[in-house]
Amino acid sequence: MKAKEKQKRDRGSGSIFQPEWKDKKTGQYRNSPTWWIQYHYRGKKIRESSKSKNRADAVKLLNRRMGEMGRGRLIGPEAEKVTFEDLALMLENDYKANSMRSLDRAQDAIVHLYGSFGLDRALDITTDRVDGYIVTRRNTERAKPATIHYELAILKRMFSLAVQKAKLNHKPHIPSLEVRNVRTGFFEEPEFRSVLAHLPEDLRPVAEFAYLTGWRKQEILKLQWRQVNFEAATVRLEPGSTKNDEGRTFPFRTYPALKSLLELQKERTDALQQSSGMIIPWVFHRNGRRIKDYRKAWKNACAKAGVPGRIPHDFRRTAVRNLERAGVPRSVAMKLTGHKTESVYRRYAIVSESDLAEGVAKLAALHQADGGEASFPKVVAFPERALDKVRTK
Repeated sequence: MKAKEKQKRDRGSGSIFQPEWKDKKTGQYRNSPTWWIQYHYRGKKIRESSKSKNRADAVKLLNRRMGEMGRGRLIGPEAEKVTFEDLALMLENDYKANSMRSLDRAQDAIVHLYGSFGLDRALDITTDRVDGYIVTRRNTERAKPATIHYELAILKRMFSLAVQKAKLNHKPHIPSLEVRNVRTGFFEEPEFRSVLAHLPEDLRPVAEFAYLTGWRKQEILKLQWRQVNFEAATVRLEPGSTKNDEGRTFPFRTYPALKSLLELQKERTDALQQSSGMIIPWVFHRNGRRIKDYRKAWKNACAKAGVPGRIPHDFRRTAVRNLERAGVPRSVAMKLTGHKTESVYRRYAIVSESDLAEGVAKLAALHQADGGEASFPKVVAFPERALDKVRTK
């Protein structure tokens, strides 16, 4: 049914009207009881129902739209329909389309955001509402600043996608939360050995590999035997399987500790395959099954070793520090550990008190070689009489 509309009121670039349509049976024209508005925005004609039979409601809606255009932020009827659930769905689809490995973490953030905004339209999520969310998460739910910061980043991304897809015309200001939680932990050799002794037997090879290579926890747990080449003496990660999407190779022919670890783990795996009839693709496993996490066992081992609060990621910092100590060129070390930017690598190159003491000892040796104490001027005490004369002046 094609409607013939009759303009009822002109308001410059906008108008209100009741659509007129032709009855096919009688041939007569009839007016719709609902008032509509019409306006132009960026060269496009937009018609919108006021959803009301009251003309004054249409006037109010048109005035609101004209005001929005005057401020350069037209909301429009489509934007008013967008809900938080729509925003969340757009984000999840974007993560899936781009094969982003952090989808699980993003979905966890969405769950927390849903608790505050789940029943809202996108337009109702204002800066004030977000400030209230931050206060609740931090003071009531005791969430860590880094967690809240990530959740806010997810919310920002939701709105950015909605604007990109023309679902919304603008996004609200979403404040960021300052995070100061740069970790500085690392393991000295005795500490590492102590933790290792308190770990279950199937987790010790995982910890040893992390200590020797500095690879990330999930990179290690997902490692398969097809990625280990004993003939070439290399263990590799394929492009796309790492955090920065770059492949990585770690040679171990000249690294006896790593070579011995992998050979022993291979012997254990082969023995288990023969006795159980299982096919075990994983380098590190628990009775043939891939180890997905070991948080509780790790926490207990650290507590018993007297180093509570340490995390597996401390091995990564430890490896960087050991590479620096060994004098490995930074460009080579970054390829081994998988650091893409030097700024992150420098942040991990932690210096301990023993390193500082060693540095000071080298500085003292330099001064000693330059002449020792004789090269420094001696401090001569003034006689008391001379000081009295200075004071009187």
